[in-house]
Amino acid sequence: MSGKEQTNMLLFNKWDTTNIEIKDEGLKNVIHLYPSMTFPITFGRHEHQRLKKAEVNIVERLVNKLMHFGKRYAKNTGRMGGKKARVMNVVKTALEIISLETGRNPVELLIRAIENASPNEDTTRIVYGGVVYHVSVDVSPLRRVDLALRFIAEGVRESTYSSPQTMEEVLAKEIILASENDMNSYAIKKKNEQERIAMSSR
Repeated sequence: MSGKEQTNMLLFNKWDTTNIEIKDEGLKNVIHLYPSMTFPITFGRHEHQRLKKAEVNIVERLVNKLMHFGKRYAKNTGRMGGKKARVMNVVKTALEIISLETGRNPVELLIRAIENASPNEDTTRIVYGGVVYHVSVDVSPLRRVDLALRFIAEGVRESTYSSPQTMEEVLAKEIILASENDMNSYAIKKKNEQERIAMSSR
């Protein structure tokens, strides 16, 4: 093998991410799938750098969102707080379930799910003359991805709480439904609800 040729590293030694196309033009710069990373973990090197999380592998960002499994308004607390290796195995198993059920590359379905679940509009509060107005605003690409991952993680948390279903099964189902833009997906429902509220505030 010549020096110019490089072996392509597979995600979790199973899935090729080099040929996955991001169809949403607005998200191309904020969804990263490094082909040279087998195990998607950066040990928080991006933490104190502004907007650096856009360069973190999208699978690792999903893992980070799924760790917020504690109290409703508190991050990194409760039964999943800080258990990154455990959540990484959950995501890996969920991707394997997706691959078995659909016969397609599960990372590509995750990208489709994020594209479908990322809202284009949101509302913000503007105080003018002592009166609060809710105004519709466009959402930045990085926040669109953040919200899509949050909606997927919230859907998994809501479905697995006091339920016999495992986290892996629910995550796989949520990603498949969101990738098909199915209204039974929690993430798609939340996206449509947010855009509907924003539309009424135009």
